[in-house]
Amino acid sequence: MKTLLKNIYYSFPVQLLLLHFRKSQMLQFFWLILFLVITGHFMKLFGADGLFLAPEYLGKVNAAGAALVGVAAGIYIMAWNITTFIVHSARFRFLAATTNPFLKYCLNNSIIPLIFLVVYFFKAYQYSTDNELISVGNFVLMALAFTGGLLVLHVISFAYFFTADRRIVRKIKPGVISFNDDDDDEEIITHEKSQFQPFGLPVRYYVGGIVKFRKARNVSHYSQGFLDDIFKQHHFSAMMTVLIAFICMVFIGFFMDNRFFQVPAGASIFVMFALMIAVMGALSYFLKSWGLLFLAILYIILNVLYVYNIIDPRNKAYGLDYSRTNRPGYTLASLDSICTPAKEEADKANMIGILNRWKTRQHEEKPLLIMMNFSGGGLRGASFSMNVLQQLDSATGGNMMRKTFMMTGASGGMLAAAYFRELCRLRDEGLHINPLDKKYLNNISDDLLNSVFSSWITRDMIAPTQKFSYNHNSYVKDRGYAFEEKFNDNTGGLLNHELGFYKSYESAASIPLMILNSAVTRDLKKMIISTQPVSFMMKPGYIDSTSKVAGPDAIDFAALFRNQSPMKLRLLSALRMNATYPYVLPAVWLPTEPVIDVMDAGLRDNYGQETTLRFLYTFREWINENTSGVLILQVRSRQKGSWEAKYKGSSFADVVIRPFSMLQTNWFRMQDYFQDDEITYAQSFLKDSLKRVAYMYTPIKEQYGASLSFHLTASEKKEVNMSLRRENNVSAFEQVMHILKRH
Repeated sequence: MKTLLKNIYYSFPVQLLLLHFRKSQMLQFFWLILFLVITGHFMKLFGADGLFLAPEYLGKVNAAGAALVGVAAGIYIMAWNITTFIVHSARFRFLAATTNPFLKYCLNNSIIPLIFLVVYFFKAYQYSTDNELISVGNFVLMALAFTGGLLVLHVISFAYFFTADRRIVRKIKPGVISFNDDDDDEEIITHEKSQFQPFGLPVRYYVGGIVKFRKARNVSHYSQGFLDDIFKQHHFSAMMTVLIAFICMVFIGFFMDNRFFQVPAGASIFVMFALMIAVMGALSYFLKSWGLLFLAILYIILNVLYVYNIIDPRNKAYGLDYSRTNRPGYTLASLDSICTPAKEEADKANMIGILNRWKTRQHEEKPLLIMMNFSGGGLRGASFSMNVLQQLDSATGGNMMRKTFMMTGASGGMLAAAYFRELCRLRDEGLHINPLDKKYLNNISDDLLNSVFSSWITRDMIAPTQKFSYNHNSYVKDRGYAFEEKFNDNTGGLLNHELGFYKSYESAASIPLMILNSAVTRDLKKMIISTQPVSFMMKPGYIDSTSKVAGPDAIDFAALFRNQSPMKLRLLSALRMNATYPYVLPAVWLPTEPVIDVMDAGLRDNYGQETTLRFLYTFREWINENTSGVLILQVRSRQKGSWEAKYKGSSFADVVIRPFSMLQTNWFRMQDYFQDDEITYAQSFLKDSLKRVAYMYTPIKEQYGASLSFHLTASEKKEVNMSLRRENNVSAFEQVMHILKRH
């Protein structure tokens, strides 16, 4: 038994496994991330597990998507094998005396990949049947497709290495060495001085076939130069394999606009990890201890090129003029100049004119002023908001948009708001469109994440810069562009307009005024995008001695960029700026001096209430004289309070991490606390009643809630739809209908 245990311990698979944990921790990190993701222990809230376990391709979870992920998984596994083979080849020189050394290495290096695949198929079965509501038969078909893609990639790779082996054999003199695995005789190299190198793994046995174990041959009598020559030939073949994969990704990047090349996000992540492993391995092998210095020099070079505008990876707002002439300054003086008292009064007068036109469209002498606020939350927020809007429109006989004066908010909720508003506008213009049709709910719920991730890998990270033209300006195609194009495709091109297209409609109050926001990352000032001048929204109502120093806390986008054609901004870009979740979508930089960039509106106001209350305060006198009160309809994709979540007990790691994670975890709760106080104060300046009714997405159990991402599974879509029937939302509908009847 002792001998058996020793033989197992000193077998090649076990020694390789130990070697990886001793010497390749950074490469093992990628495996750790993948294991955590597919088991739901990392980024589950954002739906990362579903990207791998139920891949979507061409709008459906199907066998084709599974096959593509299988191929990508094969690329990742092969890249890991190739990289570790190159880095650690000097430690297992006995392979030089075997046939097909790389195949032997892969067989012995398969412990981690096999464990991963077993866990993957187990979790994929659970996820597909529970979350995507896929039948067992369809899952088996997808599993076979995944396995087929994995095997095809490996067959092609090994076929290439087999030809490499034959080339190596032809280069070696006949009779110098035997490449027969069954040959136990030691053949001596006579033309070179043999040398013994004790450095290496203490291997006794290795896997020589599917169920065959062979004894490792002693190669100490072969010269180091001879062994190095054999491994160098394999290193070259390995590098060529990685290069071919890289070229394929560049090729895909050039055709990303074609939906057939928009591969599942899980496949993109596998390939990204594969390339990262290959780069890390190459740096380690070729530069060894100089790798860190090389990265530092590379960073300095890239930074110099970026500073002098030789390279510019930043994302732009499509339609805005980025020429270097007449760029506005981002300074206190510049911001003050666009919200002077005279300009504020002129902008207020313009808005009061719109309010009066809205009033004339109502049937009451003093109508109820309805303001809609939508929260962020990816497609969960978009789907829930669309559901609420359709139900409200149905309950009011198609008059909800006519009764509503303003819509504002953040991220996913505003995607649905803009889409539904446009559907109602087209209906009112006589087109045969029924905004209540469930196909529009399906459209807004369709996947956006796969195209974003695919573009991130193939365009942002790999492929050479590609450009497109919009309104005679040139912009770079990146994941921001991919997001807009996919959203445009999902919504049938209905929102593919310039911002200024809606100016006359909003001015006439024939559609609700829409205010889109984003947050300036430099100082978290709110960037307000509207077709109407809104300088009166740039400052809070209370002014004191510090105001001259602090300046405005919000910016009228159209006023600041008056020389950059702000009304030509693509509406899809404005919506994306409103929904730019960090890292998932690129921050949008704006042409100011100095340059600023903006991100998701949720960083400042995830619910839109701050914007609404400032508007109400500004026009409080008109509201008190001309309306019967204000109703704020808040559509939330997050639970307020979230008391159902169990508080996790403290641990040592929690003590270290909590000071950093506390703010992120409670960011939206803090907004709730502040805004509840704000609405309390708002009641003091509105003569008649101010009411707020909130529709809130509430899952059956918090752990089963829909993910906060741009992808929803079939069960998540069903769950979001069912949420509207839950007690809190049924009560909200009853409250709204009661308020509308009274007014």
